[in-house]
Amino acid sequence: MNTINFKKSQLAAAVSFVIAASTVNLAYAAEESTAEPDIEVIEIKGIRGSLIRSMDVKRDASGVVDAISAEEMGKFPDTNLAESLQRITGVTVSRANGEGSQITVRGFGPSFNLVTLNGRQMAGTGFTRSFNFENLSSEGVSSLEVIKTARAETPTGGLGATVNIVTAKPLQKPGERYSFMAKGIHDSSVEEGDNITPEIAGIYSNTFADDRFGVSANFSYHRRDFQRQAANVRSWLVNPSLSVDAENIIDNRPMDADGNPAKQYFDPNAGDNGEFVSAAFFPQEVSFAKDDIQRERFNAQATIQFAPTDNLTFTLDHTVSNAITGNNSLSWGIWNGSFGGNGNAYELDENGTAVYYNSAGDDASFTAFRETSEVDSKATGINIEWLATEDLSFKLDAHTSKTTTDNGKDKGLNANARIILGSAELRSKEYFFKEGDIPGYNINWNNGTQEVNPNQIGSNFSIFTRTPGESEVSQVQLDGKLFTETDFGLETIKFGAAYTKQTLSGWGGSNNANAPGFNNGVFAEIFPDAMFERVDLSNFLDEFSFGPNGVAPGYAYSYDLDEAFARQSAYLTEDVIGSDVYQIGSFDDFPLNKVEEETISLYLSSNWVFNVSDYDVFVNLGLRYEETDIVSPAKSRVAEQVYWAGGSEWLTEFASGGELVEVDYQGQYDLLLPMIDIKVDLTDDLVSRISWGQTITRPTLGDMLGNLSLTPSPKLNSRSGSRGNPNLQPFKSTNFDLSLEYYYNEGSYAAVGLFWKDVDNWIDNTQVKTSFEGLHDVYLGERWNNAVAAIEGRGEQATDSAIYNEIVANGIGIGENNRILPDPATDPLIEWTINSPENVGSRKVNGIEVAIQHLFGESGFGAGFNATMVDGDVEYDNYYLASQAVLSGLSDSANIQGFYEKDGLSVKITGAWRDQYLIAQGLPDSGASAPPQYAQDYLQWDISINYDITENTTVFFEGINLTNETERSFSRFESQFLSAAQYGPRYAIGFRYSMGN
Repeated sequence: MNTINFKKSQLAAAVSFVIAASTVNLAYAAEESTAEPDIEVIEIKGIRGSLIRSMDVKRDASGVVDAISAEEMGKFPDTNLAESLQRITGVTVSRANGEGSQITVRGFGPSFNLVTLNGRQMAGTGFTRSFNFENLSSEGVSSLEVIKTARAETPTGGLGATVNIVTAKPLQKPGERYSFMAKGIHDSSVEEGDNITPEIAGIYSNTFADDRFGVSANFSYHRRDFQRQAANVRSWLVNPSLSVDAENIIDNRPMDADGNPAKQYFDPNAGDNGEFVSAAFFPQEVSFAKDDIQRERFNAQATIQFAPTDNLTFTLDHTVSNAITGNNSLSWGIWNGSFGGNGNAYELDENGTAVYYNSAGDDASFTAFRETSEVDSKATGINIEWLATEDLSFKLDAHTSKTTTDNGKDKGLNANARIILGSAELRSKEYFFKEGDIPGYNINWNNGTQEVNPNQIGSNFSIFTRTPGESEVSQVQLDGKLFTETDFGLETIKFGAAYTKQTLSGWGGSNNANAPGFNNGVFAEIFPDAMFERVDLSNFLDEFSFGPNGVAPGYAYSYDLDEAFARQSAYLTEDVIGSDVYQIGSFDDFPLNKVEEETISLYLSSNWVFNVSDYDVFVNLGLRYEETDIVSPAKSRVAEQVYWAGGSEWLTEFASGGELVEVDYQGQYDLLLPMIDIKVDLTDDLVSRISWGQTITRPTLGDMLGNLSLTPSPKLNSRSGSRGNPNLQPFKSTNFDLSLEYYYNEGSYAAVGLFWKDVDNWIDNTQVKTSFEGLHDVYLGERWNNAVAAIEGRGEQATDSAIYNEIVANGIGIGENNRILPDPATDPLIEWTINSPENVGSRKVNGIEVAIQHLFGESGFGAGFNATMVDGDVEYDNYYLASQAVLSGLSDSANIQGFYEKDGLSVKITGAWRDQYLIAQGLPDSGASAPPQYAQDYLQWDISINYDITENTTVFFEGINLTNETERSFSRFESQFLSAAQYGPRYAIGFRYSMGN
C-alpha cells in the first residue's frame, strides 16, 4: 500500500471525494460523461482505501446500501465473493465444499436475493434464481453493492437484498494498468489429489486515442483438491409401523395418567381437524463417506469502450465462467427403512427419538460414487450512454446470459454412477447415538463377527443419473435521467422501461441397473476377494467426538468403480437375469421440464432536496410497475403399475417404457411497487434514514414447473410425488427501515438500523394424500396379509424378506425375476403423498443491525465489527407434524475484522459467526410430517498477510478456516442427527505484480 499524507483545501477535498466515490457508483444510476477533469488524484489503496470507499458509498446512497470495494486493481478483500459479502452487516453465507456459495441477507436465503452483474439479471444455476458465487472469481470485480431497501429503478427479485457485482471498465480510469497474481494452494484435507494446486489471475486495462477508446480483459484459473469426510442419516420417519415385544422397548417419553406416552405433537392430518398425538422417530439409514474432490474454475471477461464524443459512450462486454467438479466417493452404511416386522428392540429419549434401534432384515452396503459436473456460463452485453443535453441523458442496455449445468460429464460413463455392493448375510444391525457428536452402527453378521468377509459381498444394485439443465436470460433496459431546476425541491427525474425473458429447462433422471438386487442372488462370485481393500477408520472424522469405542464401524471396504461396473456388465447379461440386464440405460426418454417467464416493467423515480429547520433533507420517491407471464410446457411419464422387486425395493413401471404426455400450464400476475427514501443530515457527521417500500421475490422456477412426477422407487413409507404450480404469485414484502449513522472520522463510522418486513403471498410446499386410478399396492393387500398371518402362525418373525418369500412361494401374481405384481382385484390403491407449492398467507420478519468501523489514526491499525439480530413469525415449530410457512436461513450473525497496514506490511484477521438456522423442511420419504433440517452454529477464522517487496511486487499468505470448523445438521432435536462434515484448513502463498495502479 502506498499512502501519502497531505493537507487538502475544502475544494480539493471535495474534488477528490467525488472522484474516489465515482469508482464505485451504483450501476443503476446513469453515469455522466466519461471525460474527467485534468486533476491529479492521490488514491488510498489497500485495506484502508477499500474501507474508506465502501463507507463513502454507504453514506451517500439513497436508502440502506452497503458496499465492498477492491483494495486495488485485481485484488479483492477475499478470493471468494461470498466470503467478502459476509463482511457486510446482515449478510451470511451458506457453504458448499467448505467455501462460500450463496448468501442470506437479513434472514432471507439465496432464493430471496437477486444478483446482478453491472445491473443486469444473470441466469441462475439449476432450477433456481440463486447465483452461486463460488463459480465467479473476484479478480475482475471492482466493487460489490448490497441494496437492502426498495428502489424503483432496481430490477425486482431481491426481497432480502439486491447484490450488484460491478466490474472494472477501462474509460473509468484511463491509462495502462495491469496486474498478475499467482499462488499455490494447500488443502490440509487432501489425500488423493495434489498437495499443492495452482491459482493464477491477471487483469489488463488500457486506453487509446486521447482516452476515447479503451479495452480491458481479465482471467483467472483456480484448482482445488480436497477431501470431505462426512456422516449422514438420510431421514427420520415418524411413527413407522413396528412389531417389537414390550420387554425390548425402553421408552423415556413422558407418560400421561393412563401410562401411555404423552401426546406432545400436533398432527393436522390426524382425525377430522387434526389432533395431538404421541410420536416416535426412527432413523431410515445411517452412512459415512469419504469424498475426494477436484474442482477447476476458469473465468474471463473482456470489455471494449468507445467514446466518439464527450456525450456518447459505447460499451461491449463478454463474460465467461466454467467450473468443473469431480468427485470420487466411498460410502458405507445400513438401511433401516423397511421397519415393520424387522424391528427387534429400541430405546427412545424424552422427545421420542430413537437413540438405539436393533433390527433384522434389509442389508448393509459399500457404495462407490463418481460424478463429474460442469457449470458453464456466458454473458454478452452492449451498453450505450448518451448525454442528449446538459440536463437529459439516456442509457440503453441489452444483454443475454446463459448457464448450462450437466452432471454427466464423466468421460467414461456419461453419467454419474452409484454402484452399491453389499450383503444381506446378517442376523441384526444396531443404530446407537447416546454419546458423542455422531451416531454409529454395528452389524451382527451370520459369520459370527461384526465384520463382513469380502467373499460375502455381492451385487446389490446401481444407479446411473444424468440431469442436465439450461437457464437463459435476455434483457433490454432503457433508462433516462433528467436534471431539473425548480423552486419546490425537485432535482432529478429518472424513468425507464425493461423487457426480460427468462427460460429454464432440464431433463434426465435416474436409471437403476440390476434393480432386483439380492432377490436374484447377490452374485458374489463376480467379485474376487482381491478386488476389495479394507480401510481402517481410526482417524476418520477426528474433529468430532464419538462414544468410548470410537467411530463404529471402524472399517470399510473400498473397490474400484470401473472394475465393479465392468464385471457386472460382463456377467449380469440378459441370459442371466432377463430384462433386468445390467446397463446404464438411456436418458433420452425422460421428461423435459421447462419454464418460460416474460416480464415488462416501467418505473418513475424522483430525487428531491429540501431545507427544513436548517436540516438538509433528501427524498427519493418512486414507483415501479411490472407484468409477468409464465408458460410451463410439461412432459410427464404415465405410471402404469408399482411392483415389489423384493426386500426394500419397490419400482414404478411407466407405460410404454416411459411414454410422455405434454401439457401447457400458464400463469400471470402484475405488480405496482411504490417506495420512498428520506435521508436527513442532522449534522456534518450524523445521518438518519427512513425508508418505506415494496419488494418482491418471484417463485423459484422449479416451483412453477407444471408436470406431475411420481417417484420411480416408491419404497414403503415413501410413496411420494411432486407437481409444480405456474399460477404462484410472488412473495410481496412491505418494508420499513429506520437507521442512524455517525461518520466521525475518515474511514470511521458507527451505525444502527432497524428493519421490518411484512411478506404477503408466502409460498410453502403443501402435501396432499391422493390415489391414482390403476395404481394398486401389494402392501397390505390380501396376499400380504395372508403371508403375515402364515409366518406369525409358524412362530417366525414377519420381516419384509420373509413376507416376500412367502408370497413368491405361493406363486400368485409373480412376474419375471420373481417380481410381485399388483392385483387390482385384491390390492388397495396406493396412497401417494404429493408435494405442491401454494401461496399460504403472510409472515413478518424484523431485526436490528449494528456496525462500527474504526481506523486508529495513522497507526496502521483498524478494526470493524457488525452484528445482526433477526426475529419473526417464521420459525419452525418442532412439535407440529406438517409443513409450515417458515423462512429458511433466518439466523443471527456477527463479523469481526482486525488489521494492521503500514510500511508495506498488511495483516488482516477476520471472523464470521452464524447462529443455528433452518436449512429447509422436508426429508426424503418423510411424507406430510415435513421435518426440519437445522444447521448448527458456525464460526470461521481467516487470515491474510501481504508484504510489498517493491512498489509493484507483493508477496502474500492466506489461511482459511484456521480452526478447522466443522459443519453439522440435525432435525427436530439434536439427537435426530442428519449430517456432519469436516474439510480441514487450507493455506495459500503467492505473489502479485501490478503496474499503473
